[in-house]
Amino acid sequence: MTQLHSISTPHRGRIFPEYIIPPEELARRQAERDAFYQLCYVIFERVRPELIDEHYNRFIIIEPNSGDYFIDTNEEVAIQKARQKHVRGMLGTFRLNETGACGKI
Repeated sequence: MTQLHSISTPHRGRIFPEYIIPPEELARRQAERDAFYQLCYVIFERVRPELIDEHYNRFIIIEPNSGDYFIDTNEEVAIQKARQKHVRGMLGTFRLNETGACGKI
């Protein structure tokens, strides 16, 4: 007697289908990130001309509420310096060069 094997294929889908972020919430979060970036970029543009010659291609971490910035050749070290003074909150990361970009695409 032969046995029939039932081969079931796994159902593809979300891991947590009950947790879906509404589009309005996603748009609100994106708007907050854009506003934060603009605050940081204003400070970056203000200090870049005076720092670019001496600290070219170093990382600059900016805390926009206080206007403080921290510079180092290593991004992690610069973040640690910033976290010593500003334990909580978001920090903006730029590179002291012509564009401010930190990486390559």
